[in-house]
Amino acid sequence: MRVVSGIKPTGNLHLGNYLGAVKQWVAMQDDIQAKGGETMYFIADLHGLTEWIAPADMAANTIEMTATLIAAGIDPERSILFNQTRVPQHSELSWLLNNVARVGWLNRMTQFKDKAGKNREGASVGLYDYPVLMAADVLLYNATHVPVGEDQKQHLELARDIATKFNNDYEREVFTLPEPLISKAAPRIMSLRDGTSKMSKSNPSEMSLVKLIDSDDQIAEKFRKAKTDPDVLPDTMDGLEGRAEARNLITIYAAMADRAPADVLTQFAGKGFGAFKPELADLAVATLGPIRERLTRLLDDRGEVGRILERGAEKARDLAAPMLLDVQRTMGLQI
Repeated sequence: MRVVSGIKPTGNLHLGNYLGAVKQWVAMQDDIQAKGGETMYFIADLHGLTEWIAPADMAANTIEMTATLIAAGIDPERSILFNQTRVPQHSELSWLLNNVARVGWLNRMTQFKDKAGKNREGASVGLYDYPVLMAADVLLYNATHVPVGEDQKQHLELARDIATKFNNDYEREVFTLPEPLISKAAPRIMSLRDGTSKMSKSNPSEMSLVKLIDSDDQIAEKFRKAKTDPDVLPDTMDGLEGRAEARNLITIYAAMADRAPADVLTQFAGKGFGAFKPELADLAVATLGPIRERLTRLLDDRGEVGRILERGAEKARDLAAPMLLDVQRTMGLQI
């Protein structure tokens, strides 16, 4: 069992990023390896180029994302951790697979339609074609399983279609068809000032989000001042209907404590936010404080974070090179 997954680089990560993605990766690493499987995680810097980003920001974001993954519990000694650019076989295989994928398949990709919007003529070719690179990302390593959310199921199906067509066209079972790895739904973390808006670093209010580099005092203050309502907490999830801010805080508590939201409500039913918020703040400080300390130490030596990526990339290249060579020979490109 080999699980491969990537994440686009972003800097200045916040609680929503951690609970929505990073924490799940750590749990996946432990679970898959306990079953005797392998885990490979990469920073999808090539995918990050589909929309304009300043070079300095791309470089900084790649290091910060890597440091965050390590600080949160991804162990580069147990998992292969690298960034795409250091493994050129990703790009090379993507081009070869472009000649297998069909235009009609890409035209059905809803993500391009959503991201390009009405400006399809002005969108980059990369934004249109990146699902083929995603296919190369996993087929290159003969991944047996790929973690997928609702918005990525279509891309995994494309990867399977490409692999099937290649194997049929060349009458060789070169590629493994990856299976979806369905994990529990990632919690959707909303703004602390508006429970109907997703937590985002683009929000102008610093009080709307908890950054992973926030101090203990800042974390506690943001939860104390989080928007709520005057009612007490109900004893069932149905009682949170129409109470977006209350639902958000319960969701955050449950995600950090690895508990079901309904279980959290059972504990706090009938209590007001004057009692709940301090408990939530204490839990957040206990959860995020150690991550912040490790993250700070890692970012004090960004060169070492880069060296960790290079060591991971060396392992990834050792796996990728023979696979790419096999594909090339199959296509008559290596004589």
